[in-house]
Amino acid sequence: MPKPLLLQAFEGKNKTVPVWFMRQAGRYLPAYRQLRDKYSLDEMFRNPEMAADVTCLPLDELELDAAIVFADILTLPSLMGIEIHFDSEKGPIITKGIDIENTNDITQAHYVEQTIKLVKERLDGKLPLIGFAGSPFTVLTYLVEGGSSLHLNRMIKFIQRSPELFDRWMKKLTDNTIIYLQRQIACGADAVQLFDTWAGVLRPSDYARWVLPYVKKIFDTIDVPSIYYVKNCHHLLPLMDKTSADFLSVDQTVVLGHDPLLEKTKKGVQGNLYNGLLYADEATLRREVEDVLLGGSRHQRYIFNLSHGVFPDVGVETLKRIVDQVHQFRWKN
Repeated sequence: MPKPLLLQAFEGKNKTVPVWFMRQAGRYLPAYRQLRDKYSLDEMFRNPEMAADVTCLPLDELELDAAIVFADILTLPSLMGIEIHFDSEKGPIITKGIDIENTNDITQAHYVEQTIKLVKERLDGKLPLIGFAGSPFTVLTYLVEGGSSLHLNRMIKFIQRSPELFDRWMKKLTDNTIIYLQRQIACGADAVQLFDTWAGVLRPSDYARWVLPYVKKIFDTIDVPSIYYVKNCHHLLPLMDKTSADFLSVDQTVVLGHDPLLEKTKKGVQGNLYNGLLYADEATLRREVEDVLLGGSRHQRYIFNLSHGVFPDVGVETLKRIVDQVHQFRWKN
């Protein structure tokens, strides 16, 4: 059996462009909404059979080139004993104050590991499975803020006023993220992506102090194809490039094919159709997808994705058209 297209792209040997979507196993799928009418997100994450079903749902609708494990970036701290409720509207909610002294180190990933094993059986080597985790900074931001936040004022205040405790938390989350990803890899994850949703609000100098050392340590331990995603990342690209991630996943703040750093990097590039364009008319969307593909073609290694996750009210047909267009694009190999 030939190596799946996505894994070929990590080696630069692909003949067509691979495509997958962040949040591809989500609320835009009718079958997913039916499950959500019956079960909470907490129940779905913790039930390996159900989580495996959801992981595979988009593969029944779209000719995607990878599956990604159905979990949340706060699954890790919940495994560490922090009380988290996953609300479908508000996102993750920290239901009790955090205390580093009462937070456990993990040795295994329980239901996530079983989910991966079940998905791998169903994929049968035909498609790769992407495992993932949130970066320590992004995870700690959620924990300190108590959930999602626009300005991260509590997190920044925490860093400025409690730098030693911040460092202890970051080291603890880094060590556990390494274990978490290694357990996913041991159970069959073919590649991993680290999500850094909140690091893009930082100045480069702060990112270099508060984020980069921990992220570098994580990627230095990964021995499968790896991707580093940062939202709002344009000003951080030179620093992101210092990690040992194989690919940089970039959002709409970066123009593929016209960014000086990306023209020099030896890493692969993933991205970066602005997800707001999923609401555009068909002609506009087709033109924008073509622009992204042309930009991607200026890099030696490239994977098509969005700038962020799929919105819940996007039509499946819209994503189908994107997938078809990406696969029809004439790649240089």
